[in-house]
Amino acid sequence: MVQVSRRKEMERLAIDLSWKSSQIEGNAYSLLETERLLKDRLTANGKTQEEAIMLLNHKAAIDFLVEHPDYLTPLSVARIGDVHSLLVKDLGVGRNVGSVRVGVTGTNYRPLDNDFQIREALELACAVINADPNPFRQALLAVTLISYIQPFEDGDKRTARIVANALLMAGSACPLSYRTVDSIDYQKAMLLFYEQGNLSAFKSIFIQQYEFAVGTYF
Repeated sequence: MVQVSRRKEMERLAIDLSWKSSQIEGNAYSLLETERLLKDRLTANGKTQEEAIMLLNHKAAIDFLVEHPDYLTPLSVARIGDVHSLLVKDLGVGRNVGSVRVGVTGTNYRPLDNDFQIREALELACAVINADPNPFRQALLAVTLISYIQPFEDGDKRTARIVANALLMAGSACPLSYRTVDSIDYQKAMLLFYEQGNLSAFKSIFIQQYEFAVGTYF
């Protein structure tokens, strides 16, 4: 009975996370439309095929990591790439680290533009995360550093959120759905980190969303 209840709660969290993580990236599906898509494969009128694929890919990535809870421990560049591949499947996005130069909209921050430096930075981030025994710090580092390094053509922040949640689950902590976060506040907090190295705003979001998750799921 406990297992059934936990599975239902994880399903609910996965729907919320798929919706919010996609919304942060500009996806126009509502939460109700997302639930219908992920449960019954019913696409929403007036929405693009790419938006539906983005949501379905989120659910596929979450399901994979729930079934393989230790897949990202220890964290590696290759395993991060595997998560990214699940999230960008059928979206026409390159899957190799540093395959295309990218910029970050709304900021003067420019990510590394050398393939070797990008891979080196990501390997260093993995080493720092793996050396920390605390799953909360691991998750916070993962969601911010992968987003900051921008190792892929697209899908970096989606990958960062899913990887961070996998680290929380591997540490027997509740994953975050980000359901109540304002997308603009999320983006502003990330930009503050990009431009000034100031993590305070995003750390507050992380703590608030963890408290929400613990009080809402499971």
